[in-house]
Amino acid sequence: MEKLKILLPKGRIYENVTKLFSDAGIDIYLPERAYRPTVNQDDLEAKVMKPQNIGKLLELGAHDVGFTGIDWIRETSADVVEIMDLGFDKVRIVAAVPNDLDDAALRSKRVIVATEYVNNAEAWLKTQNMKYLTVRTYGATEVFPPDDADMIIDNTATGRTLIENGLRIVDTIMESSTRMFASKEAMADPAKSKKIQELKMLFESVLAAKNRVMLEMNVSKARFSDLVSGIPAMKSPTVAPLYGDDGYAIKIVVKKSEAPTLLPKLKSLGATDILEYELRKVMP
Repeated sequence: MEKLKILLPKGRIYENVTKLFSDAGIDIYLPERAYRPTVNQDDLEAKVMKPQNIGKLLELGAHDVGFTGIDWIRETSADVVEIMDLGFDKVRIVAAVPNDLDDAALRSKRVIVATEYVNNAEAWLKTQNMKYLTVRTYGATEVFPPDDADMIIDNTATGRTLIENGLRIVDTIMESSTRMFASKEAMADPAKSKKIQELKMLFESVLAAKNRVMLEMNVSKARFSDLVSGIPAMKSPTVAPLYGDDGYAIKIVVKKSEAPTLLPKLKSLGATDILEYELRKVMP
């Protein structure tokens, strides 16, 4: 089979994406200052590129799968297929201005807008009926006001950097997260499409496991009915008789957030020898 060519995002989101691969059993090693990692799967080939470029490179068909934010897909109008939202690196694309610049002043002048998102910015600015001039930045957009720009349009996770630079948010333009995309050519190839769907299944199982734990416990025959009727499970609990016909061993998978309140409840329902396990993959 021809190798599936994967584009990995350079920068801050690289670690989250490669950690997902690692948790799925696919190890990626990138030597320092290199752009072509080694992958422990013979049918995968990877290259590291800036997130801004990944969508268009997929559209051109030289690569099959890529990971980047939906903000850059929309910014570049890349014609690609979204496979899944990984939920990583959630940010908002916002318009922000200096604290002492009021809304009336914004609409009484030509506004200089500094941004990496020129296309997204101009689409939003047109809806605001503002006179504006956009200046493309290449990082550190928040330092432009007030000397070199009246407004910035930039991504933020918490808003802390904006506050520290004396800026206030006037509008949220869009929300973004890291997602998995594929080229249309790859999805039209049965073998590549199958491999892409297999990767998606692995990633979904890893992400599902992050939010769940397995609980294993014993219960006597006398308390069995009370216990199984009072516990949640993905479907039905796994039940096996104990040695010597002395009761039952029960396994359930539950949300990690449920465990703190569930454990005392299990104890009150007659569970003994309760164990909690971390999970690596969950395939419902």
